[in-house]
Amino acid sequence: MKIIELQQGSEAWHQHRATARNASDASAMMACSPYKTRAQLLQERATGIKPDVDAATQARFDRGHEIEAQARAIAEEMLEQELFPVIGTTDDGYLSASFDGITMDETVVVEIKSWNESKAADIRDGKVPEADRWQVVQQLVVSGADACMYIVTDGTRDKWEWLTVHLTPEDEAALLAGWDEFDKDLSAWKPTEPTAPAQAAPMESLPAVVVQVSGALTVGGNLDSFGLALRAFIERIPQRPATDQEFADADAACKALKKAEDALAQAEDGALAQISDVEVMRRTVADLKELARSTRLATEKLVKAEKDARRTEKVMAARAEFDKHVARLQADIKGVRLIVPMPDFGGAIKGMSSIASMDDKLTAALIEGQANANTVAGRVMNNLQSLDSVPQFAHLFADRQELAYKDAETLELLMQKRVDAEQARIEAERERIRLEEERKAREAAEREAEAERERIRAEEQAKAQAEAQAQQAIQQAAAPAAAPAAQRAQLDADPRFAAVVAGAPAAPAPAPWDADEAATLKLRSINERLAPIALTEAGIRSLGIEPAGHDKRAVLYRESDFLRLCNALMARIREAAAQ
Repeated sequence: MKIIELQQGSEAWHQHRATARNASDASAMMACSPYKTRAQLLQERATGIKPDVDAATQARFDRGHEIEAQARAIAEEMLEQELFPVIGTTDDGYLSASFDGITMDETVVVEIKSWNESKAADIRDGKVPEADRWQVVQQLVVSGADACMYIVTDGTRDKWEWLTVHLTPEDEAALLAGWDEFDKDLSAWKPTEPTAPAQAAPMESLPAVVVQVSGALTVGGNLDSFGLALRAFIERIPQRPATDQEFADADAACKALKKAEDALAQAEDGALAQISDVEVMRRTVADLKELARSTRLATEKLVKAEKDARRTEKVMAARAEFDKHVARLQADIKGVRLIVPMPDFGGAIKGMSSIASMDDKLTAALIEGQANANTVAGRVMNNLQSLDSVPQFAHLFADRQELAYKDAETLELLMQKRVDAEQARIEAERERIRLEEERKAREAAEREAEAERERIRAEEQAKAQAEAQAQQAIQQAAAPAAAPAAQRAQLDADPRFAAVVAGAPAAPAPAPWDADEAATLKLRSINERLAPIALTEAGIRSLGIEPAGHDKRAVLYRESDFLRLCNALMARIREAAAQ
């Protein structure tokens, strides 16, 4: 619910009520109000013309406000919560309600009615009076409260009846459907031609029953000519006055007819003492008096009806002209709906009877309303230009309809606040992405380092295994040297073996293996060093020495591998010689 900050009874409050779908009008809208018909509500909303509040009605209103204040204090004691009288609307502004009281947490609303025995009886029967039911339903819809405390009282505990009311989905749906239908009827509303109340035509008086007449009295005077003049006068009265002159003529005719009534009565009284044909004279006078009276009353009612019709026509014309002006302004405004309050044309001519004065006041109200519309339209267009000046942040201003009506300074501050927040969000997102990329880079580097360490460990294990195999091969190659002495003596006696041993240089000790030693010795270079002996990768591997790497097609070894290879070859040669 949106709270509307309005002072009850203020001009702004009256303007709000004149255009809002008020809870207090809900019963009339649903055609169940004993105080106002649905047709009357439609006419009031279409024209803005409301009945004048007389002194008695105002006194009743004032007494109702006093009772509300007294009852609110009692309700606060019962609820043990403070109540606040507020005006609120639904979030979309479609429905409005004035609350006699609502709790701070907006869970309970209070509706207070002046004491009425019939309403009190309804409460005792456990139901809300039909005249107030839809007002309570709308209050619950607008506030979103859990319950309404409906009270009928005179402001004291002696006369106090109350009932807790909860909203049902069926009532809410019926209320909204009722307002939708009312809006359709309001948009199609047209003033109807006023019709004067039916008035019986004057009837000729029946002759009096005469039992006996004596004497020879005669009636003189000008009744016949007066009657002709009266009927001619009546025919000249405007039947549908439309101008100030015609209304003035009709008013004057009513006064003249009243004088005719009085004159006929006086003539009758004076004639009674002079004429003998009393029965004829009295019937003639009565007929003429009734003719003058009935015509006067009908004309008075017609004048009032026609004045009301002219007021309605002129108000509707002013409203239509204002709507056209707003439509022309709307054509220059794209993307939002131009909302300008309708001038109170009905209030502008309240209490006026002169057609010319009405025209002047309506013209002034229209000019003022159009000027106000121009001001609002100018502010809206300027604000839309401001919003469009930052297209890269257009997504921040989805509520353009509302923002367009802010004053320029407020809009600028609001835009700056949103843009700053968005830029901070973007920067924070960039920082988050940067940190995420750094984290991923660190994790990737750690994975690469771990893979490199794993590769080195694998190489070390492979090299260690290869060295172990080479050492084993050397040990196995050296095993014949430990042959039995007789066999060794036999070999020593063999001149071929002696020549081999004597001619072989002592094998140098292999250099310690270094894991960081570069693999630069190619297989081809090894063969060149050992020429004419030729070795292959497989042959060297059979001696327990694995390649340290490859360069394209070339097989690479470490320099220290060459000494190991030589020792391995010599061991193999000795083994072969021993065999």
